[in-house]
Order: sequence, then structure tokens, then C-alpha cells
Amino acid sequence: MRMRSRALIRPALLAAALAATAATAGCAYNEALGRNQFLLVDNAALAQAADQAWQETLRKEKVSKDPELNARVQRVSSRLVQAAGLGNQTWTYVVFEDPTPNAFALPGGKVGVNTGLFKVVKNDDQLAAVIGHEIGHNVANHAAERYSQTAATQIGLGVAQGVAGQGDLGQAIGAYGGVGAQLGVLLPFSRKHELEADRLGVDYMHAAGYRPSEAIALWRNMAAQRTGGSQPSFMSTHPSDTQRIAELEAYIKSRGWS
Repeated sequence: MRMRSRALIRPALLAAALAATAATAGCAYNEALGRNQFLLVDNAALAQAADQAWQETLRKEKVSKDPELNARVQRVSSRLVQAAGLGNQTWTYVVFEDPTPNAFALPGGKVGVNTGLFKVVKNDDQLAAVIGHEIGHNVANHAAERYSQTAATQIGLGVAQGVAGQGDLGQAIGAYGGVGAQLGVLLPFSRKHELEADRLGVDYMHAAGYRPSEAIALWRNMAAQRTGGSQPSFMSTHPSDTQRIAELEAYIKSRGWS
């Protein structure tokens, strides 16, 4: 019997290594999403790292003392937290002096909102769309899932390069493997995360008494304020504004909300 070429053996070894990596991971069902998730860690495991990131942000960024903005974020966020069923944990809400229209929510109950966001949101309903979206990421365990995917990809690429050796194949994997994995696995799934968080955010808006249709208005405002060209959707970690608006419209209509 002829020995198989090394070119055929290497992919087989790589496949076995990747399968072994996947076998050690956890597969958990997320009821809010209605799907299974690949999780090496959970939000609780990320809470300490998230708290360190939060403390660093507090040190580096200027915290707004504007009483009106802080009260507004506190009021809207508290209603959404209750609607999401997360009222049993302590939450912290901070407004940062930053012109970028952005907000974030970290595992462990930390919400940050930039002052720049208030130039885009026209009412509390639209503010609720942003904060609800960020809370949705937490409920969906997206940070943990993203971490797990990235860790598994790095393990897989390391095994692949080790098996391939230092020849042309190994160099090719080292140079292009990360890019290929990012475009083929991580970025598209990140867009999926964004759309899932959009839907969960709308659910929380409705449950908290905000108008879900204002989420559509928000993203139209976001699209209008962007300056310069945006990169193609397949190269972005976020859906295009057009895709996001279309999917929100379809989801809200399917729920019979306005």
C-alpha cells in the first residue's frame, strides 16, 4: 500500500485537532435567543475582566456631571433592566464626556453612555433602543460567545501552523489564516450578534413601555449622521444600516407593534 502524501495527512491531523478543541467546549441553550451557543466561558467568568475594563475606563475617560443626562440614562436604563428580568442584580450607569455617539453594557451590570449619543437620539424611546440593544448583548451572552469563538479560532490556527511546520504551507497559514478565520467566522457571527441584540432590545423596549418603531428611527438618524464612506458589509463587524433597518422593520411588523 502506498503511503499517503504529507499534503493529505496534514489536513486530517488539523481536522482531528480542531475536533478535539470543540469537544472540550460547552454547548449551552440560550432561551432568549432560541439557539445553542458555543461557550468556553460565561458572563460570570468574564465579570472580573469586565470590572477591570470598567475601572480603567473610569480612570481614562471624563465622567459627565450633567444631572439631566445622568437622570435620563438612569431612568431609561432602570426600566429596561426590569423589562429584561435583570433587576435582581446591581447596575451602574455612567455618562462619559465623549463626542462619539455610542453606548455599551459590560457583564456584571455596567452601562456607559457617551454624551455624543444625545446628538443622535431625539427622545427617550430612541435612547431606550440603544441601551436595550446593549443590555440584549448581555442577556444573549454575546461577550462570552465572542470570547469563546476567538479563543477556539486562535487554538485552531496555532495547531494548524504547528502541524504545517515552517515550510510554505505553514507560512501561508500564519499570514492568511487569521484573516480568513476573521472574515469567514468571526465577523459574520458578530453581525449576527448585532441583529440578535437589536431584536432583544426591541423586546425590552416594548415591555418597558417604549415605542419599538423608534428603534428604526434611531438607525435612520445614525445613517444620516455618518460622514465619509463606510466599508462593505462583509468587512464590517456590524450590519449595514440598510440591513439593520430592514430587519427591524420586519421583526416589529411580525410582532404587531408600532
